[in-house]
Amino acid sequence: MPTLTEDRLKFLQERANLTRQGIIRSLLSAGSGHSAGSLDMADVFVALYHHVLRHDPRNPTWEDRDRLLLSCGHIAPVRYSAMAYADYFPVEELLTLRKFGTRLQGHPERVRMEALETTSGPLGEGLAQGTGMALAAKMDKKGWRVYVVTSDAEHQCGLHMEAMMTAPKFGLDNLMCIVDRNFIQIDGSTEEIMPLEPLADKYRAFNWEVFECDGNDMAALIETIERAKETTGKPQVIIANTVPGKGVSFMEGDYTWHGKPPNKEQADTALRELEAQRERILSFHG
Repeated sequence: MPTLTEDRLKFLQERANLTRQGIIRSLLSAGSGHSAGSLDMADVFVALYHHVLRHDPRNPTWEDRDRLLLSCGHIAPVRYSAMAYADYFPVEELLTLRKFGTRLQGHPERVRMEALETTSGPLGEGLAQGTGMALAAKMDKKGWRVYVVTSDAEHQCGLHMEAMMTAPKFGLDNLMCIVDRNFIQIDGSTEEIMPLEPLADKYRAFNWEVFECDGNDMAALIETIERAKETTGKPQVIIANTVPGKGVSFMEGDYTWHGKPPNKEQADTALRELEAQRERILSFHG
């Protein structure tokens, strides 16, 4: 993993900002899609694609690559935007989101883009799939790691809990689950609809190594991932506390943006805000 110098941090923060701008543009073009979760996970996906993962955009099926699974497939816009800015495909292709025949479907489809490890849609499946991949890597004595990004609300699905039991049984220390802890789902607060707390204690009870951090603080996020990777003998979970709609003032903390896109006026406002933030990032770091 590259050293996180001041220049490197500046690059990552700016790239997260550009990724958010790509999300807004793609959602506007599509006229449908999920805004809040996509925006709040931009820092996580930029950290993974630009700093953490062992991967090669020019050779996406490289055998020794790390595997990245997006379990909560509805926030595909953030993965697509991060991938575009990591040179997997042209940024302009983001405007084809959800169009007929596009590679950028509303949920990731493995058969349309070989850089995607799985097709995701039904919530709760990703950790089970990642557990299987991590076990296969152990059996084959491979050095690659598996990263699974999940939503908090999909912990309400039984299959996810079964995977939480299975991964520690096999000592899968090559498996890391990153939870988008934004406290929202389509109908409101997770803690009102189906409470998840104490979430960290539940993972500990299942024998996971548990870490928590601000998922919108790039430096804290990367430092946490680095510490988590040092774990031996058990899988790791990072509970990344995020602000839904991060970066767009009128979306932040509002669950109603879980499953809707901005209109033209809203998108223009969002892009102006984000560009102003980008200028501050560049000026702050000199």
